[in-house]
Amino acid sequence: MRFMQLIEMRTSRRDEVQAQLDEWRTTTAGRRTAQRALTGRDQDRDDVYITVVEFPSYEAAMANSELPETRELAARLAKLCDEPPTFRNLDIIRQDDL
Repeated sequence: MRFMQLIEMRTSRRDEVQAQLDEWRTTTAGRRTAQRALTGRDQDRDDVYITVVEFPSYEAAMANSELPETRELAARLAKLCDEPPTFRNLDIIRQDDL
């Protein structure tokens, strides 16, 4: 079953967060299991961003989390956030292409 993770971050250091994500993308090329990521900025709450990351399965997401680069990224991002990030783990039960 396909799987997605929602990550909510509050940060006033968005450019630094973006640079860390770009580095992770480069260093995990060919090994990461994440298939797609979308990031949105919350219009109602300043400095709040939500990223949706898609994986082929929960197991693939957990394998991605175990990559040393992913663990390092999580630690670096936590330091750039104004409060701890929130994670939601969701099985994808429906997709509509509209």
